Amino acid sequence: QVQLVESGGRLVQAGGSLRLSCSSSGRSFIRYAISWFRQAPGKERTFIAAIDASGESTYYPDSMKGRFTISRDSAKNTVFLQIANLRTEDTAVYFCNGGPQFPITGGYLGGNYWGQGTQVTVSS
Repeated sequence: QVQLVESGGRLVQAGGSLRLSCSSSGRSFIRYAISWFRQAPGKERTFIAAIDASGESTYYPDSMKGRFTISRDSAKNTVFLQIANLRTEDTAVYFCNGGPQFPITGGYLGGNYWGQGTQVTVSS
C-alpha cells in the first residue's frame, strides 16, 4: 500500500506560479506511476498529468498541455506539479494518485491510491 501526501497548495494571485509536491514514505512509491488530478467545487475530478515510475515518460491530456509540468525526484520519493500562469479557474483541490499503470489517454480515472488533496486558490 502507498500513502500519498500532497503539499504546496496556497492562495496565489492570477499570473503567478506554484509547485505542488506529492510525497510518500513507502518503498512502493518508486514502482508506481504518479498522476495529478484536480477537483473544483461542484465539478468532476479532472486528470492533469502523469509520470511513469522511471520518471522518463510523462503524459498530459490535450486540455492540460502548456501550463502544467510534472516531474519526479526518486531519491526524495516525491513527484512535483509545476503550474505556470495561474488562472482563477485553476482554483481547486489538487490530488496526487498512484498506480501500477501509466495512463495513455485523457480519460484516465486514476490508480488505486489517492492522497487527501491540497487546496489551491487563485485570486484575480
